[in-house]
Amino acid sequence: MTSIQVYPAIDMKGGKCVRLYQGDYEQETIYGDSPFDMAKKFADEGATWIHLVDLDGAKDGEKIHANEIIRIANELPMHVQIGGGIRTKEDVRFYIENGVDRVIIGSLAISQPELVAELIAEFGGERIVIGLDAKDGMVATHGWLETSTQSAVEVGQYFASKGAKYVIFTDIATDGTLQGPNLAANKELAEATGLSVIVSGGISSLDDINEVSKLAKDTTVGGVIIGKALYSNRFTLKEALQEVTKW
Repeated sequence: MTSIQVYPAIDMKGGKCVRLYQGDYEQETIYGDSPFDMAKKFADEGATWIHLVDLDGAKDGEKIHANEIIRIANELPMHVQIGGGIRTKEDVRFYIENGVDRVIIGSLAISQPELVAELIAEFGGERIVIGLDAKDGMVATHGWLETSTQSAVEVGQYFASKGAKYVIFTDIATDGTLQGPNLAANKELAEATGLSVIVSGGISSLDDINEVSKLAKDTTVGGVIIGKALYSNRFTLKEALQEVTKW
């Protein structure tokens, strides 16, 4: 198999690059004043994809950082996937028509699954990514402030049947903690749905990336999102990119 895709992450809040601890908006660390400058740094280090999250958008249900996101998509030599604050078909169309490669649908996948199935039909499974953020296996929504009654596996299976190709799975308990990803939950989701699973949350070391690469050999796991480990200098993006090429 080819090596997994590495997605350095930029979470945007109040116009700055931040990281939250377990999705808690009250526990943030600011890592940079300019999301664009941070994205350029990642591009210069070899990133071919970037994972952007509009945290204010996720909380408020609006496209708060749209201008910055569009600038990154159009001025830097990298592919962009964006999540946060995407609530309507118009939001999706806006991003795709303005150069964004993939739009991540999270809360809407739970509250309006039929609409999301329509989005997949209209824009394609390559463009619409299902974002599943789970607490104890159950999907959380609205910036992780609410927990649904549906399991990540159930939701993943539904959207796989509608033509989805990618799912980003975040285990909230590990996100921003540098405790390692929940490999078992990612494995279960990949095996149950056949979707290309992008692992998110808890990556702390090159060993963790190695473990995800190992998991990808036998499952449909296809990528890894790295945030806090890069910002806290656990390893460089260049080292992460080298690590995945070993497989």
